[in-house]
Amino acid sequence: MSRQRQKKKHRNTINGWLVLDKPYGITSNDALGKLKRILHPQKVGHAGTLDPRATGCLPIAFGEATKTVPFVMDGRKVYRFEVTWGAETNTDDTEGEVVATSEIRPSAEDIEAVLGEFTGTVMQVPPAFSAIKVDGARAYDLARDGEAVELEARPIEVHRLSLAECPDENRAVLEAECGKGTYVRALARDIARRLDTRGHVTELRRLLVGPFRENDMVDLEELVEAASELDEGEPIDGLVEEFILPVRDAMDEIEEIIVSDEDAGKIRRGMAVLLRGRSAPLNCEVCFVSHAGIPVAFGAVEKGRFQPSRVFNL
Repeated sequence: MSRQRQKKKHRNTINGWLVLDKPYGITSNDALGKLKRILHPQKVGHAGTLDPRATGCLPIAFGEATKTVPFVMDGRKVYRFEVTWGAETNTDDTEGEVVATSEIRPSAEDIEAVLGEFTGTVMQVPPAFSAIKVDGARAYDLARDGEAVELEARPIEVHRLSLAECPDENRAVLEAECGKGTYVRALARDIARRLDTRGHVTELRRLLVGPFRENDMVDLEELVEAASELDEGEPIDGLVEEFILPVRDAMDEIEEIIVSDEDAGKIRRGMAVLLRGRSAPLNCEVCFVSHAGIPVAFGAVEKGRFQPSRVFNL
């Protein structure tokens, strides 16, 4: 019991976001585990899983920032990915076995001519090796057991899709800005089929998730090195100041309403308040209120009255 209490006592109170540049070859949960061992936070979680073979933007929420995870996960994402032509795999990436081949190699002009067909609202069949549940089981577990997995097509949003370069006749590098639930592996598979060839993703990097961009990313080894320079028992305030972004950064894309000190106190107690001022909205489905630059709560406005749904303890 005393050891458990001692361990809990040394958990650090951290509120904010760390935008990790996830390295190749580890799972998102592995990356999260490394951060836990470095920072010893009281509460932490990530916003959007990346495959082990993918790199890039993996937003990590600490403390009160975990309440804002849905805003980040529902935001747009940008991926840069390499497609290798001539072979389709059962996982649609380099991890799987080749299930179909083709000798056709599309030109840059051929590729650009069909990208418009994959922009906007399109129907996509997710990869058989995905985390989607089928009768209570993960599709990838069923596929690994040799079962035939048939997933239904579902609508996805692709806001932008462009050809970045063709390093050689066998490869093309594309960039996609898309909404929640889009599988880039399936996008590459379907583009290849549309071009009368076969293809699979050989490199994948996420450049943006919601409000977090490439220049926000932190290299894991840089963080490990900075942590190693701390003396045993030394506070991690310096690490937090250097690497952790404010909680409010996750809400950059929703409306902010500034309230008085009196109203902020009421909202913190879960009370609804009537908003004042000419700029106060009459109705707003999702917004957050702040006082003195600090987020107080997010919720909705109906007929000029703000009703909090989640209150921050900041």
